[in-house]
Amino acid sequence: MPQHVCQSCGIPLNPSLAPGPCGQCLRKPLPQQQTHHLYLYQDVVRDAILAWKLQGQDIALNFLLQAAEPQLQHIFSKHDLLLPVPMPMYRMRRSGLHHSADLCQKIVHATGANMDWQILRRKGVHQRQSSLHGKARQRNLHRAFRLSGQALSRLDTYPEQGKIWVVDDILTTGATLRHACQVAKQLKRPIFAFSFARTWHENRSL
Repeated sequence: MPQHVCQSCGIPLNPSLAPGPCGQCLRKPLPQQQTHHLYLYQDVVRDAILAWKLQGQDIALNFLLQAAEPQLQHIFSKHDLLLPVPMPMYRMRRSGLHHSADLCQKIVHATGANMDWQILRRKGVHQRQSSLHGKARQRNLHRAFRLSGQALSRLDTYPEQGKIWVVDDILTTGATLRHACQVAKQLKRPIFAFSFARTWHENRSL
C-alpha cells in the first residue's frame, strides 16, 4: 500500500500533496472523513478474495488478515463500531455468506471493536453492479441503503467516543461505499470507510 495517499478517498498522491484532499475530493467531497484499506486487489490478494467469495474458502484471507493485525489494531479501537455494507439478497442466496459482515467479524476478533449489521440496511431490488456502467451504476445505488428503524437506539448502546466505520470487502469505483456512508451520516457521528482491498482507478464513479 502506498504511504502517501489522499486521506479522504485513499488514492495515491505525490508526497508533497499528501494527505490531501486530492483534486477529485476537493471538487466533490466524500461523506466519510477517511478511507482506509489493507491491500491492493491483485496477485495473491485477489486469489484469496476470490477463493473466499466464490468458494467459501477463507484460509488465505485469514492469513492476510493475521499478517495485517498490527495495522488493524492501529486503525480500529475497541470503542469503534463497524457497519458492514449490506449485500443484495441475490448475492447472499448465491454464496450463503454476508461477506462484509464476515469481514467485520474477523476485524472484531483481531481488534476488540464492535459490529452491528442491523443498523445499516439495503432496500429495494437492484441490478448487479458488475453488469452496469457509468450513470446506470449510480441510478442503481441511489437510495439503495437506509437506516433501520432501531438504528439510533442501537447506536446508543455503543461507546460515544468510538468511530463509526462502514466496511466493504473490495473498493473499486468507490460508489457503493460513498452511498452507504452518506446514509450512515444520518447517525450524526463522524463516518469512516474501510475495505480489505481496493483497485486503483483514477476515474471513480462518485
